[in-house]
Amino acid sequence: MWGTILNAITVLAGSAAGLLIGNRLSQRIQESVVTGLGLVTLFVGISNAGETQNVIVPLLSLVLGAITGELLRLDVQLDRFAGWLQSRISRRAGSEPAAEETGPDSRQRFIEGFVTASLVFCVGPLTFVGSIQDGMGLASGFDQLAIKSVLDGFASMAFAASLGIGVMFSVITVLGVQGGLAILGALAGEFMTDPMIDEMTAVGGLILIGLSLVLLDVKKPRVANFLPGLLFAPVLAPLAIALGVY
Repeated sequence: MWGTILNAITVLAGSAAGLLIGNRLSQRIQESVVTGLGLVTLFVGISNAGETQNVIVPLLSLVLGAITGELLRLDVQLDRFAGWLQSRISRRAGSEPAAEETGPDSRQRFIEGFVTASLVFCVGPLTFVGSIQDGMGLASGFDQLAIKSVLDGFASMAFAASLGIGVMFSVITVLGVQGGLAILGALAGEFMTDPMIDEMTAVGGLILIGLSLVLLDVKKPRVANFLPGLLFAPVLAPLAIALGVY
């Protein structure tokens, strides 16, 4: 769990730094920063998607995941949670000068920052492999999360500078997702095979590509509704192996 704690600290520190410099950036610069993040997210997504050994596995995972996500309306639930967080923060902050202004635009900006950062920080390969191995007590797990922590620290700085304080609260998602995976690794041991990890990575990459379309303002897919695909991938990988199509 120490790797997850380190990751949370770097996200908080990076977000705080981003908030300090964010107000000093013009709207044009902030838009360019988001576009740059979108291009990097697209590159990482394509790279991760290439980890699959059979494109049918991530295809079925995404389709089944999308159906599940739409039925559960995960995007709505995630937005509601972010909106609830923003409301609580606004009430507690009161009229402090440092607090973000309230209103529809501020609320939407908070939600966008929280959801975007949560997805970027929690669907990469280092999240799964690093967290599970960290939970198993392997040094390689902590090393991978340490690398992820550095990357997330800089990413959170850039995100927070453009998308605001909602990015800082993505630490809740980081702790929840990575902490859960670490506990899973501690309880289940070495249950994740390389094919299962590869297909989860590929599905995560495709989800990141979808998120990059949002950041680049090309299309606005309901990215959160594809997240269940990450759960279908490690189930379908052994099935594909058993059927001899992997």
